[in-house]
Amino acid sequence: MQRIHHATLIPGDGIGPSISEAAVAVIEATGVSIQWDVVEAGMSAIEAGHDPFPRSAIESIDKTCCLLKGPLTTPIGEGYRSVNVALRQHYNLFANVRPCVAFEGVNTPFPNTNLVVIRENTEGLYTGREMYADPDRRAAIVVACNTRVSMDRICRYGFAWARRHGRKKVTGIHKANILKVFSGVFLESFREVARENPDLIAEERIVDAACMELVRKPHTYDVIITTNMFGDIVSDLTAGLVGGLGLAPGANYGEKVAMFEAIHGSAPDIAGKGIANPISIILAGGLMMHHLGEPDAQIKIENAVRAVLKEGKVLTPDLLPGSKFGTSDMTKAIIERLH
Repeated sequence: MQRIHHATLIPGDGIGPSISEAAVAVIEATGVSIQWDVVEAGMSAIEAGHDPFPRSAIESIDKTCCLLKGPLTTPIGEGYRSVNVALRQHYNLFANVRPCVAFEGVNTPFPNTNLVVIRENTEGLYTGREMYADPDRRAAIVVACNTRVSMDRICRYGFAWARRHGRKKVTGIHKANILKVFSGVFLESFREVARENPDLIAEERIVDAACMELVRKPHTYDVIITTNMFGDIVSDLTAGLVGGLGLAPGANYGEKVAMFEAIHGSAPDIAGKGIANPISIILAGGLMMHHLGEPDAQIKIENAVRAVLKEGKVLTPDLLPGSKFGTSDMTKAIIERLH
């Protein structure tokens, strides 16, 4: 008898609803049965007269413990704080996992890239307390915290992830040469966990040197573990190595809840035009399949995406400038290659 899974879907803002619809269609086409509880958050929730992180979303995720999320708009410089950050904090989604894989058919100078960034997701500058230091608002202060407990947890998670997936090398990225305490707490954890895992190669890199190396020889990296802000920056950089954010999925794991998402923004400039690239959230749906105990479905999704990209015919304009194909065309092409 086929198992029925339960999951929450937040379609998102801007291009979110269209690419979320694509991901749901691809998942359903694998034959996996999911009952979706669709809830709003972000701008769409505000437009409906609710909070950006409404109680309805919390109640749904509490029940399903599994979330597929489209991109949510975060106002820049003003307005409400990021719903993405709120989700990670509320559910203690401490591990952010972002694979970065080069696909045949996508133009990139780094065709052999196959690495993953594992980012601590709940502390650091992202969750710091901001304030102005003077009444004229000409000086700003942020108070942020990295705890040894969380640094130990993400390092142990990263080394365990590397072993489960047959990886050989783990790199800890930090800035402890300057931020000797704030970043040093992470480096101390990384070194201790590395000693506990002598079968894996462990190396350390200062974040600026690592960024320079990543754009010259990314094939020398395998698994990267780092803190919240550095992880955000480095994972976007690595996505750029293989063709952009539209090709890279994201997964967030806690003790009870897991969240899977497109890692790019809501792209309001192309919302409603039907040309958004759905691959990031489709691949995130594949990661969700593995989490739900459906690894065959994940393999089908990844192979289908790989086949469409390799063929290079039905691509959205971000991948093939001037292309007349859109979101629904690429989704249909991926579904046709599921096997």
